[in-house]
Amino acid sequence: MTRRARCVYLVAAAAPPILRIEPFLTALRAEGWTVALIATPTAATWIDLDALAAATDCATRVHPRPPREPDSLPPADAVVAAPMTFNSINKWSAGMSDTLALGVLNEMLGADVPVLTVPCVKTVLRKHPAYAESIRRLTGAGATVLNSDAVTVKAEDGLATFRWAEITSALHELTGPA
Repeated sequence: MTRRARCVYLVAAAAPPILRIEPFLTALRAEGWTVALIATPTAATWIDLDALAAATDCATRVHPRPPREPDSLPPADAVVAAPMTFNSINKWSAGMSDTLALGVLNEMLGADVPVLTVPCVKTVLRKHPAYAESIRRLTGAGATVLNSDAVTVKAEDGLATFRWAEITSALHELTGPA
């Protein structure tokens, strides 16, 4: 009997680290994960989903499937929500599912699947009371939220990016190696 590869859903919002997400996808695949990239509609306008799918052999989705179409995504063994914006975090914690990405995140909180969240939120927005409450609500529901200061750096072009290897390490801590 063949064992299926574990699947990680990578849910990504429109924040600068998404511009450099391909190495993370490649690293996850190299470690044996099947990867499904689920982007918010705005994030999908920032990247070339078809090129990412071809380069990394990952599934990509932005919009929900029609009712009679079979689900193209394998069951998730883990979720990495990265990068997550102020808006997406607050909507997610409030239970809003107005995009496929948020709908998936809401479902996964109740699915007994490890959820690793990596915010990319400006310092001034992190001081907003809604943000602190959202983080408390998500961690209370079982999501692991990384300290964005610990994994975020400025790239040569001045845009924020992540130390993706540290996010991979955090995923291993939650799930064990693939």
